Amino acid sequence: MARTTARSSARERLLAAADELFYDEGIRSVGIDRVIERAGVAKASLYNTFGSKDKLIHAYLKGRHEKVAARISAAVAAAETPRERLLAVFDAQAASYADSGFRGCPFVRASAEARPGDTVDQATSDYRAWVRDLFTELAEQAGASDPAALARALHMVYDGAVVSARSDHDPGTGAVARAAAGVLLDATLG
Repeated sequence: MARTTARSSARERLLAAADELFYDEGIRSVGIDRVIERAGVAKASLYNTFGSKDKLIHAYLKGRHEKVAARISAAVAAAETPRERLLAVFDAQAASYADSGFRGCPFVRASAEARPGDTVDQATSDYRAWVRDLFTELAEQAGASDPAALARALHMVYDGAVVSARSDHDPGTGAVARAAAGVLLDATLG
C-alpha cells in the first residue's frame, strides 16, 4: 500500500498510488477506482486534480522520468572524465535492477499499452529523446567523431539491458551492459 501522511495532498496521494499500481500492474489494467481507493481520496479529487485517467497516467510517467533523470544526472555529475560520464549512465541504471520492486522500464511497460499519438506515447517519446540527447551530449564531450551514431548504439545497449534485467531477473545485467558500452567506447573513441 502507498505510504501517506495526514499532510499529503490529494495530488500526492493519487500520484503515489498511481506510481505503485501502474508500475506493478500496468496502466490500462488498473482501473481508476483502484487508484482512488489506494489513495484514500474521493473520485471528485481525481477529476478535480487531473481531469482524467490519461492525465494521471501522463503525470505518473512524468514523475518517473524526473526520478530517472535525477538519478542518472547525479551519477554523471559525479564522474570525472567524459568516458566515465558515459559509463555512469549504465551504473545508475544498474542500481535500479537490484531493487526488489524492479519490474523493468516503466516507459517500455507503458508503451506496450499505448496507442500511437496518445499521452503515453508522447511521454515515452519524451523520455527516449532525453536519453538519446544525453548520450549524444556526452559522446560529443568525449570527442566521438559521430556522436549521434555512438549515442544510438549506447541507447540500444541501455534498452537491451533493462529488458534483459527484467526478463532474466538478473541484476548482474547492469555490469554486462556497462562492459558492452565500454567496448563500444574503446572502439569509437580510440
